[in-house]
Amino acid sequence: MGLTSVLLLFSLAALASGYDNDGRVVYEGESHLRNIRQLTFGGSNAEAYFSYDNKQLTYQATLTGSTNCDQIYRHDLTQDPRSQVPKRMSTGLGATTCSFFMNDNEHFLYAGTFHHVKYPDAQKPNEGFDTCNPKKCLHIETIVDPKLRDLCNTSYTWDIYNEYDIFLADKYGNIVSRLTDAPGYDAEGVVSPDGTKIAYTSMSSGDLELWIMNIDGSNKTMLTNTLGYDGGSFFSPDGTKLIFRASRPKTDAEKQKYIDLRSYDLVAPTDMELFWVPVDGSHKEVQITWLGGANWAPYYHHDGKRIIFATDHNNTAGFGAFDLWMIEESGNLDTLERITWDNNQFDSFPMFSWDGKQLVWGSSRNASNEYDLNLFIADWVDPPYDDDSVSSLSIFTALAVLCLRFFQ
Repeated sequence: MGLTSVLLLFSLAALASGYDNDGRVVYEGESHLRNIRQLTFGGSNAEAYFSYDNKQLTYQATLTGSTNCDQIYRHDLTQDPRSQVPKRMSTGLGATTCSFFMNDNEHFLYAGTFHHVKYPDAQKPNEGFDTCNPKKCLHIETIVDPKLRDLCNTSYTWDIYNEYDIFLADKYGNIVSRLTDAPGYDAEGVVSPDGTKIAYTSMSSGDLELWIMNIDGSNKTMLTNTLGYDGGSFFSPDGTKLIFRASRPKTDAEKQKYIDLRSYDLVAPTDMELFWVPVDGSHKEVQITWLGGANWAPYYHHDGKRIIFATDHNNTAGFGAFDLWMIEESGNLDTLERITWDNNQFDSFPMFSWDGKQLVWGSSRNASNEYDLNLFIADWVDPPYDDDSVSSLSIFTALAVLCLRFFQ
């Protein structure tokens, strides 16, 4: 999902809820988040993911004075965020999305369209040069096709660019290899905890399904096979499962609309739920949520049992007002817990650090205008005790018992 889509989504939320910048980064009720820090300051920044040593982030952003679509940047977590100038790692041509570190903490992958860029006609130098892929529904008034105009007018849409392929780049941003080359959309790549596999979303089968491949792009295998968009997947901590978001049209009318949108390389993400599927293909997907609305951007907690995700199911401001919530993999509603509480602003794209001690996400809190989306990081705590404190308490208790026995 490109940040231009997020911008529109957040603008819809701002209009619905009444945008108000109160300059805050911490809100009452956010008991899991301690020591919240803002990492970026302006523009639209999101989908930040940790390096395996937890010292860097790779993320995508649309920044003022840069291109009109997302590019990939790197952030050094060992330095003061206000002293850092965003370091672009992608080519600067075409659209990009969904970067992720390899386990050597230097190479990274991302999806890009730069290999399909059409350079301007040398005979018409004054026409301008914008390599960003056009958004089909951005200017409805200019659409001639009546079917497309109707679909755009009745749906909030994401563009599924057929030009996207997944590439491997080194720490300098140099392209090392191309990992996908099938016709159609290939994007949303993530790396397994052991660094040997890549999961991604592809149109190779004719529908938007989850696939998995070896780290060098070999042995591509389809994991899902149900009508609807499957994407935004991440591995479980033990690497045996993928958590993902999916649309599942049920009625004939819903199925036809999905097919019609897909024929124009579009999806409508307003009705999505969370699922998981084993990476070995041993059985089909398992649905986790039945909350209604848009439930997306899931990520496993390091305990392998809980899942943090973004949802608008509890918001009255309408589609676009998202908060972070958490639920156990079983989908038991008794375990459903709200994590962010920032007054119908936008919170999404969460990722836990590899040691589970920190959470990074994108948020509109403390934004300078209705288009700003910034990255935030916080220490993660599990009230009343996190795993380390429980272990420490257990050790302390054992020592106390030994001391009592010794002095008896």
